[in-house]
Parts: sequence; C-alpha cells; structure tokens
Amino acid sequence: MNEDVTSVSPTLGFIIKTIDFMGYKLNIWDVGGQRTLRSYWKNYFEKTDTLVWVVDATDRLRVGDCREELAGLLLEERLMGASLLVFLNKTDVEQCMTEEEVRERLGLNLIKTHKWTILSCSAMTGNNLNEGLKWVVQDAKDRLFLY
Repeated sequence: MNEDVTSVSPTLGFIIKTIDFMGYKLNIWDVGGQRTLRSYWKNYFEKTDTLVWVVDATDRLRVGDCREELAGLLLEERLMGASLLVFLNKTDVEQCMTEEEVRERLGLNLIKTHKWTILSCSAMTGNNLNEGLKWVVQDAKDRLFLY
C-alpha cells in the first residue's frame, strides 16, 4: 500500500482508513487484537462486507487463541453474510507456518457459514496484499449481483 512499515507497531484501539482500489473505495477498520480490546470488536461490525483476519505465521503459540476468537466472531449476528479473508502474515520469515498448517489449526475447512479464503502475505514486502484486496472487491461485486 506504499507505506513505510519499518516503524509499525500493534494497533491500540482502532484506525480507520479509506483507500481507493480498482476504482472502489474500501473503508478499512484496523481493530487492535490485544485481549483487553476484544470486547469492543463487536461495536465495529455494522455493515461489514468482509472480515480480514490477520494471523502471525511465526506465532504457533497463539494459534489456539486465534482459533477460539475467530470462531466466536463468526457467530456474531452482525457478521452474518460477511466473507472472511485470512491473511497469513510474515510468510517471508523462515520456519513460519504454511497456509495448510494454519487452515488446519484454525479449522477453516469447518467453516460453512461464511465464504472464506486464506492468503500468505508479508506486510513488510507487500507480497499478496493486492491479491487479497482484489479478492475482497471481487467477492463484494459477486454478492451485489446476487440481489
């Protein structure tokens, strides 16, 4: 996204950004993932088209917690109908988890209530970030033509 990521730190609270992508305006709400902030997440679900869930590919210890939180979110009424993009971040780091490992450990294949996909990416290099946003846009376009 052409931003300097060398000094990025975890989001505390939330950040709202609007980006132009492929002729569409995407409103992106970056909501912090710290345990103390999670009870506030549901305040930001209104009119959500896609939930982008970012997983740290180098952090095997927190995948169980990640799975529980994601499963709980997908039960939220305000996220019914929303699609799910799982970004597997830091895949440029050696010994990171693979897409298949994360798919299994998060139980993604068990998700039947939401359309979903998983993409390896790197916030540092930008690898696959545009591909993820393309998926989000195409998914939204496909759903618009269903109604």
